[in-house]
Amino acid sequence: MLAVQLMLYLKYRKPMQLNIRVAQDKDISALVEFNQNMAFETEQKRLDSEVLSKGVGALVADSNKGFYLVAELDAQVVGSLMVTTEWSDWRNAVFWWIQSVYIVPNFRRRGIYAQLYAKVKALAEEQGNICGFRLYVEKDNTVAQSTYTALGMHESHYLMFEE
Repeated sequence: MLAVQLMLYLKYRKPMQLNIRVAQDKDISALVEFNQNMAFETEQKRLDSEVLSKGVGALVADSNKGFYLVAELDAQVVGSLMVTTEWSDWRNAVFWWIQSVYIVPNFRRRGIYAQLYAKVKALAEEQGNICGFRLYVEKDNTVAQSTYTALGMHESHYLMFEE
């Protein structure tokens, strides 16, 4: 965490004092809004608010499904990400999938995702059985790809398929 704050200080000469924490019920409306914004920005999709609210609420209520982290600045949620799990029989351990990453536009490119990611890594270290982190990103989203690369992630050799 100190390395991230130092990086932010050197880049902006004023570190952002963010509070990174696991999401609670009070964050559901912000998370719903963030998911709706992200879906529209990346895929021009409009998500059903009722279904999305139930889905976000189900994850917040049941840590077996995963968890959200939120980044607060002056008690305002300005970013979030979701973590879900994948069991790896090859490693006898768990991968954490980072999903639903969203930073409020006015707060982008200020190191907020870096602090969220640092918290994911710290939580994984505490848990002890996490063998890695995975995420997917739109092929044309080069800004996000450069962020992930700068934080030490690399492109996997797997392609993603779905039905």
